[in-house]
Amino acid sequence: MRIAVVGATGMVGEVMLKVLAERNFPITELIPVASERSVGKEIDFKGKKYKVVGMQTAVDMKADIALFSAGGDTSLEWAPKFAAAGTTVIDNSSAWRMDPTKKLVVPEINATELTKEDKIIANPNCSTIQMVLVLAPLHKKYNIKRVIVSTYQSITGTGVKAVQQLENEYAGVKGEMAYKYPIHRNAIPQCDSFEENGYTKEEMKLVRETQKILGDKTIAVTATAVRVPIVGGHSEAVNVEFTNEFEVSDIQNLLHHTDGVVVQDNNDTYTYPMPIYAQGKDDVFVGRIRRDESQPKTLNMWIVADNLRKGAATNTVQIAEYLIASKLV
Repeated sequence: MRIAVVGATGMVGEVMLKVLAERNFPITELIPVASERSVGKEIDFKGKKYKVVGMQTAVDMKADIALFSAGGDTSLEWAPKFAAAGTTVIDNSSAWRMDPTKKLVVPEINATELTKEDKIIANPNCSTIQMVLVLAPLHKKYNIKRVIVSTYQSITGTGVKAVQQLENEYAGVKGEMAYKYPIHRNAIPQCDSFEENGYTKEEMKLVRETQKILGDKTIAVTATAVRVPIVGGHSEAVNVEFTNEFEVSDIQNLLHHTDGVVVQDNNDTYTYPMPIYAQGKDDVFVGRIRRDESQPKTLNMWIVADNLRKGAATNTVQIAEYLIASKLV
């Protein structure tokens, strides 16, 4: 199994390599790929050194699977070239997510929709993945009418430049700014650029991707995405209105038996999800599960996950694992 990691020297690419190693992914040949300025650099994987190659070289090497984390423009240009060479691309950017001809996959929810013909597969947005993993079983049983979500998103979602900005501000050092404002001791109510409707791209991803993954355009979703000075992962306050009545204990039990979800919900012991504990883990954590007493058939939850792992790298690798297990590559 020849695996290319495109964007291998970036923040998510480095986590992808870590996840591949941790999960003992069946690799016979690793092909680390990056932009021209990184070609020739060496990366370490499982104690061996590998030289970074450029995009065209990687296409010509005809990998079985290419894990992409190199930005939307790169994916739009190069994913079709990899696919034309027979490589199955799993793309971590926003480039292909809303393309009606491409599958948007969270393995625990909809991997069974994949076929050998799917040569470009989209990995959802990090904040969407953790939310839909919790929503999917609830929608199946209670039928979701509406979701209101407020996110508290880690600076790692922006990248290395944002982490450096926070560290500089914390140390009182002037440096390059990833954001228009200081992030230390601050909360910035803008993730990504604004669309014409006044919502940011990040907020609209939560709307559109949730409907696509759950296969139901009738689900109403509204979002507010906020960047906070956190490193460990994304947190979300989620309010869900159902068609059907529920018991909170049944919701807790259902989520307790959902693959990839860990329920941390005990007020007596002050047990609830927090990004400081989610960091480095592959699960999605849910807690503060309680009835919304302001209107019927409505629930409040708090959902946390490491955005670089399940929100990006781990989900991508899990899709690849499914392709191999199902003999689709």
